[in-house]
Amino acid sequence: MLTPNNAKKSYVQRLWIDIRKDWDLYLALIPGIAFLLIFKYTPMYGIIIAFKDFNIFEGMAASPWVGWKHFEKLLSSDSFLQVFQNTLAISIYKIVFLFPLPIVIAILLNELKNMAFKRSVQTVIYLPHFLSWVIVSGLFIDLLSTNGGIVNKMIVAMGGEPVRFFLDSHIFRSVLVSSAGWKETGWNTIIYLAALAGIDPGLYESAKIDGANRWKQILHITLPGLLPIILLMFILRLGYVLEAGTEQVLVMYNPSVYNVADVIGTYVYRVGLGEQDYSFSTAVGVFESVVAFILILTGNQMARKFFGRGIW
Repeated sequence: MLTPNNAKKSYVQRLWIDIRKDWDLYLALIPGIAFLLIFKYTPMYGIIIAFKDFNIFEGMAASPWVGWKHFEKLLSSDSFLQVFQNTLAISIYKIVFLFPLPIVIAILLNELKNMAFKRSVQTVIYLPHFLSWVIVSGLFIDLLSTNGGIVNKMIVAMGGEPVRFFLDSHIFRSVLVSSAGWKETGWNTIIYLAALAGIDPGLYESAKIDGANRWKQILHITLPGLLPIILLMFILRLGYVLEAGTEQVLVMYNPSVYNVADVIGTYVYRVGLGEQDYSFSTAVGVFESVVAFILILTGNQMARKFFGRGIW
C-alpha cells in the first residue's frame, strides 16, 4: 500500500528525473517564474495598506492598523454602491452582447471556402486590437461628434436631430459596448478558430453521409467541439466582471456620464490618486479581487455541474 510519505517521495523522484531529462525546458521556465514572483507575488505585500491608515511619509510598516475600517466605509458608501452597479451593468452588457460574437464570427469564417477572402476578413477584423484605447476613443469621438461627425451628419440628412453620444447618459453605455466590440471581437475570434481547427474533419464527412446539412453539422459537431473552450473563456471572463474595461472608460467618459459610466477601476484611480486616499482605494481593489476569485470558483463549479467539465 502506498503511504502518503512514499507517494511524496515517489513524486519527488519522478520530478527530479523529469528535470534531469528536460533540464533545458525547466531552465526556460526560470524567467517566467521570476517575473511572477517579482511583479505579481511580491507586490501583494502592499495589500496590508487596506487594513492600515496609510501615511505616505511614515511608510507601510509604521502606519497604524485600523482593521476593517476601510471595508466598512466601502460597503456603506453611496458613491461606491453606484459605482458597483455601473460596473456590473457594463460588464453584463459586454458579456451578453459581445461574448457570443467571436464564436459566431469564427463559425462563419470557418465555413468560407475562398481562402483569400477568408484571410482578408481575418486581417481586417484583427487590426483594431492593436490600436490603443486613446486612438480608438479619438476615432469614435470624431465619428460620433455633433460637430461634423459622419454619424450625426447621416442622422441629420435623414431628418433627425444630432445625438450627443458622449454626453447622454442613456446612450453612453451603448457607445462603450459598441467600441469594445469593434476593437476586441476580431482578436478573440482567433481562439475559437484555433479550436475549430482541432475538430476532426472526419466527423463532418460522416455527418454529410448521414444527410446532415450545414446547420445540423454546426449544431451537432461544431458547437460541441467548441464547448470546452467556450466554457474556459466564459469562466475566465467572469473573473473580469468587476474590471469592466477601466482603460476604455477612463479615456472615453466625462463628468456628464459619471452616474452611468464610473466603474470600480476609474473610482480607484480618482480616489487613490485624486484624493490620495491610498488605504481606501486599496480596500476597493482587494474587494474587487476577492469577488473575482469567488466568481471564478462559482463559474467553474457550475460548469462542472451542468456540463461535466471546468478549468480544473
